[in-house]
Amino acid sequence: MLLVDEIDKSDDEFEAFLLEILSDFQVSIPKSAPSMPSRNRSSFSPATTPRELSEALKRRCLHLFIPFPEPALERNIIRIRVPGISEKLGRQLVAFIQSVRKLDVRKAPSVSETIDWARVLLILHGEELNPDLVRDTLNIFLKFEEDIAVVTERLYQLTTNAVRSAGD
Repeated sequence: MLLVDEIDKSDDEFEAFLLEILSDFQVSIPKSAPSMPSRNRSSFSPATTPRELSEALKRRCLHLFIPFPEPALERNIIRIRVPGISEKLGRQLVAFIQSVRKLDVRKAPSVSETIDWARVLLILHGEELNPDLVRDTLNIFLKFEEDIAVVTERLYQLTTNAVRSAGD
């Protein structure tokens, strides 16, 4: 089995390369292993923003859509991946991220970007979210200027709601 993450974000050349690999039933990994035979012609492709794949690749792949986690699960992920973050700040930042994902943004923040943001807030000795702290760190979890503009327009409201909904 071959796992290819975010294939929907790849270019046409990579898709053609992957089809070639699947047709040969083997994958070569330079300097790691000479060749690994494929047990079957399947691959898994989890994705949060699917693009249209070619019919040839669709026949050979199982395409999975994995939704963003519920807030409780995302809080647990943050707690485990960012030791030392307070429960209060963890609840607030997850509430904020969950709200941002509901906005019309080009790229909703992934869980890994939530983790990155939590780590930055910890390094900055953040104790709770406030509009200034959020504004100064938006580029950690938002990757496009237009997304930053969308969130900045609603920054005070989003921050207030996140703090309130986190029970603080």
